[in-house]
Amino acid sequence: MKREVITTADGSSTIFLPELNECYHSTHGAINEAMHIFIDAGFRVMMNQKSKLHILEIGFGTGLNALLTLLESIAANQAIFYHGIEPFPVDKCELDQINYPEQLDSTAAKTLFEKLHTSPWETKQAILPTFELLKTKQRIEELHLSTDFFDIVYFDAFAPTVQPELWQQEIFQKIFASMKEGGILVTYSCKGDVKRAMKACGFTIEKLPGPIGKREFLRATKNSTQNIE
Repeated sequence: MKREVITTADGSSTIFLPELNECYHSTHGAINEAMHIFIDAGFRVMMNQKSKLHILEIGFGTGLNALLTLLESIAANQAIFYHGIEPFPVDKCELDQINYPEQLDSTAAKTLFEKLHTSPWETKQAILPTFELLKTKQRIEELHLSTDFFDIVYFDAFAPTVQPELWQQEIFQKIFASMKEGGILVTYSCKGDVKRAMKACGFTIEKLPGPIGKREFLRATKNSTQNIE
């Protein structure tokens, strides 16, 4: 499937799939969206609560969420195990056009971004002594996940209109089982079907104010006592 690297409104790159009319990130700002949803409402909520956080990402894609998490973990002195799932990895030609290190204005970002993508698939790799990465080139439907393991889940699959099979109750049930009690899942979608599927699994959900261009997004917590409309 054809993929094109384009520039979003905040100056950062994303990938556009013409056949699906779908982008990997918000055209209103790739970095802005990732920071708002996955870092601010996900990682920063959990950081420093445990000596090591276990993070699962559904849709590793361009590696933006992983890069931001890595940079944040350095600043917070937080140890991380990061498992990124991506059945269709971005190729080197596309990655060479991605401008996250320049947009983040971080001297370390370029080297770290390269390490994230040159790290071998299916093998745990220490990107830093405090950041262990496992990239899996499989579909979530086919993957075995350990139970009671993850503290944070970044659910960053394509939209429910594009990949409806990934937003079903069976998928969220599998993820729910893989999470520790009190763990959180963050995702950009706020569709009614998604909320109902999450609730049916036992998640407590919150609707939070969205980033630029999006009204709301969801944060779901495992084994809390009340669903918030």
